[in-house]
Amino acid sequence: MHDPEALRSQHAARFGAQPAIFAAPGRVNLIGEHTDYAEGFVMPAAIDFATLAAISPRQDGKIVLYSENYGEERIFEADALPAARNGHWSDYPLGVFAIFAGEGHRIPPLSLSLWGDVPPGSGLSSSAALEVATAVALQSLLGIQYPGPVLARLCQRSENEFVGSSCGIMDQFISANGARDHALLLDCRDLSYKLAPIPEDVALVIANTMVKHEVTGTEYTSRRAQVEEAAAVIARHRPEVRFLRDANPEDLQKWGSEMSPEALKRARHVITENIRTVAAAQALVQNDTRTLGRLMAEAHRSYSQDFEASCAEADTMVEIAQKLPGLIGARLTGGGFGGCTVNLVHADQAKPFAAALGEQYAQATGITPQIHICHASDGAHRIE
Repeated sequence: MHDPEALRSQHAARFGAQPAIFAAPGRVNLIGEHTDYAEGFVMPAAIDFATLAAISPRQDGKIVLYSENYGEERIFEADALPAARNGHWSDYPLGVFAIFAGEGHRIPPLSLSLWGDVPPGSGLSSSAALEVATAVALQSLLGIQYPGPVLARLCQRSENEFVGSSCGIMDQFISANGARDHALLLDCRDLSYKLAPIPEDVALVIANTMVKHEVTGTEYTSRRAQVEEAAAVIARHRPEVRFLRDANPEDLQKWGSEMSPEALKRARHVITENIRTVAAAQALVQNDTRTLGRLMAEAHRSYSQDFEASCAEADTMVEIAQKLPGLIGARLTGGGFGGCTVNLVHADQAKPFAAALGEQYAQATGITPQIHICHASDGAHRIE
């Protein structure tokens, strides 16, 4: 993480005021893909890459945003903030301001400096970290404090309604509510959650395939429609089934023939993924790393074969990882069609594991990956 004292000094020099400093982490999802819109379960962990926000009040009616990453400043009138996105990094903090204003809060004049080391475009939720960091910083000026789940929902709304991205709740939720050395099992139906401990001797090795196939918009839409098709078929026989969260494998055995072949496969992934995700949380609680690794392998196979949301490069990376010393479990994480794999690795073997994974993946694909060794971190908090 960037040195918060460096950000404090830079903010003070730029704006002539001592700021309060806040941090909000990125995340990696250990298991539970495309289950959120089926009101199912996900199990992310906050990681030790984060966005830092330095904030101080102003007296001139202005809101001034400065990005250390972009080296760019944006100035707005506090009483006339933009009502719509403009396709700029400032949309993310402005979206948070807009949602808070819609909740009845007057956004005061302020200076906000932002710096982040969550790798953008890697599927580690740099946007959610930016939104949550802005939100907790803004709370400090407003003298309010929303509970973590409520804050996450406000930040999700800022991305849905202002930025225009149809993200689910997971990214903002884990950034706001994560806990050091724990994953978080989130019930996407009612936003209840429980923490599952990650052993101290386990590292999260996040490996970016450097591949993102440009089909995700269309493919996401079609897969969601297929998931909903499957739920509708089951609901004709069991009216209590509103989402695939309510279904079970026996339902597919009975009525799968009434679905399209694609819908049947998507439903099989979602239903079994929910079961795996709850079981994986229990495995962490029991420190049963063997079961956890098996569940992650099954999750990747299901994601690749039933949901068909992997790609050749990601499958290659997972296959290589399975043969390396120190691995507990590996799978593709995130929205699919490229992006990152998450590897749970015994901490004392994390560095040689990462080196071997990078070398062998480059040999197999001709692509040099980015690999990060992380640990589960705290959610959003003030840095004193």
